[in-house]
Amino acid sequence: MKILLLSSYYPPDLCAGSFRAAALVDALLETGGAPVTVDVMTTRPNRYASFVSQAAAVETAPGLTIHRFQLPSHEGGAGQQAWSYLAYANAVRVATKSGTWDVVVATSSRLMTAALGAQVAKRVNARLYLDIRDLFTDTASDVFKGLAARIALPALHWLERRTLRAADRINAVSPAFVPYLQQRAPQHPCRVFANGIDEGFLSQDFSKPDRAPSSPRLIVYAGNMGEGQGLHCVLPEVASLLGAVAHFRLIGDGGKKSLLQSRLTAAGVNNVTLLPPLAREQHYQHYREADALFLHLNDHPAFRKVLPSKIFEYAATGKPIIAGVSGLAADFLENEVGGVALFAPCDADGMARAVASLDEMPSRMDRSGFRARYTRRDIMMRMAKDILALGETG
Repeated sequence: MKILLLSSYYPPDLCAGSFRAAALVDALLETGGAPVTVDVMTTRPNRYASFVSQAAAVETAPGLTIHRFQLPSHEGGAGQQAWSYLAYANAVRVATKSGTWDVVVATSSRLMTAALGAQVAKRVNARLYLDIRDLFTDTASDVFKGLAARIALPALHWLERRTLRAADRINAVSPAFVPYLQQRAPQHPCRVFANGIDEGFLSQDFSKPDRAPSSPRLIVYAGNMGEGQGLHCVLPEVASLLGAVAHFRLIGDGGKKSLLQSRLTAAGVNNVTLLPPLAREQHYQHYREADALFLHLNDHPAFRKVLPSKIFEYAATGKPIIAGVSGLAADFLENEVGGVALFAPCDADGMARAVASLDEMPSRMDRSGFRARYTRRDIMMRMAKDILALGETG
């Protein structure tokens, strides 16, 4: 069986989609055995302009070929990202012109990768499996305003319905996505294969010596710094409120990092350290040094359906979690994870109280049950079997 996987990001690029795609490829090859071959069509590392990592244009391994296409560099703006997508889509169209596959899998946080998968699957007469990691048009309706958005959104909604209805099977990483997806593609029952904990986090010891009572708590965030995370909306005020009580270490990059930096400077705070994106293995030491880990989503209705992949990574450490989230993410943290101080998104006073509540929490949590339930390898093995079953029906 020949499988084509389309993903805008793939290791060594740094993002949730990259890690998920690689784990899925491993599972497909392990589950399917020798009769299965996988072609990955992705991009050279481009998630962040500040993170440069070399990767071969073509990489081969038993049963696997990875094609990485060079894209124009961008700083995260919408126009630049659209131009980069067009370059990726054109490269995929050229590369698939003479190929044949049984199943096309598109893992998509942005609608266009899913739409590209639908186009390619139709052209090569393959079954289409969509892995939906975000509701792009739902989020865009909340986040983007103005004339350009009003003009673009009807077309995006039309493309979304067309793409979803072209699929043979659909997976949603969040159970809260299912009603939205089934409303637009009612003939497709949705699977839910969520994100999970990577093997690297399961093998690490994240314990640290007890903190001296007089020293500030070290609170670590690692990830994107964009509109969706909304760090610029809450952290400058919280850092000012807490002063010497806490020190925040933020690792990553994104479209709102410069705005966050300017607001921190305007607030005159000196208890926030901003670090550039780091390879994932380098996160282990920062997590080990942390007294708590921090997660935040901006206050937009669409984000109430989201289940951030960062939750699984943080929970695996056993460290307390400070989370400014609502909806599904808040319920999941409270019911499945434990050891979490929740506050309403963008509520600086609430976050300050959440930090203070760490005094009443143990420094490490026993989350062995969570780790067993949400191992990424097990989740991806089940998803791989679902994809292979689709290919067998073609």
